[in-house]
Amino acid sequence: MFLLASTVPWWTDAARADLGALLCDHLHCERKAVENALALVRRYPERPGLVESLSRLAHEETSHLVVMSGLLEARGLRVRHDNGNRYAQLLRAEVRGHEPARLLDTLLVSAFIEARSHERLCLLGRAFAAAGEADTAAVYAALASAEERHFELFLALAREAAPTEFTSRAAQLGEREAAIIASLPHGPRVH
Repeated sequence: MFLLASTVPWWTDAARADLGALLCDHLHCERKAVENALALVRRYPERPGLVESLSRLAHEETSHLVVMSGLLEARGLRVRHDNGNRYAQLLRAEVRGHEPARLLDTLLVSAFIEARSHERLCLLGRAFAAAGEADTAAVYAALASAEERHFELFLALAREAAPTEFTSRAAQLGEREAAIIASLPHGPRVH
């Protein structure tokens, strides 16, 4: 298992307590995923495999942004301002500033963010299904499947970028990710 800690079972109740906030946070998470992928393309243009795969990922994440906007509109909810993502900020603070460590860490941090998103979107899909919201549950199941592919892509790119350091650094960041997720409040946020 890639994630060292699981989300607490009652997180879905806390997350769904303010559905507008949850959906807005999710919309902003999708936007940031697009921005992250394109930033990596801009920073590492000499890596053709990375450029192509992350350009495709950015395209898919953009479609997720449209889906989230549609969910908000269908419920008569407005997009709220982005309040930041403390989870991602704390995880990104672990990225070392020198190359090639920066590339490895950025890819691994991205993998952890996508893996946590996968876990939580699966939980939300099941919660929406249990609440009788089959259409929203199906949307979340599809988004969770995409997040799984994305975290696997980031892992593959990280392994390719630094095959000798990959395992030890993934373990270090995994411990830090588990500590971060445990330290944050549970509320209407994806992370």
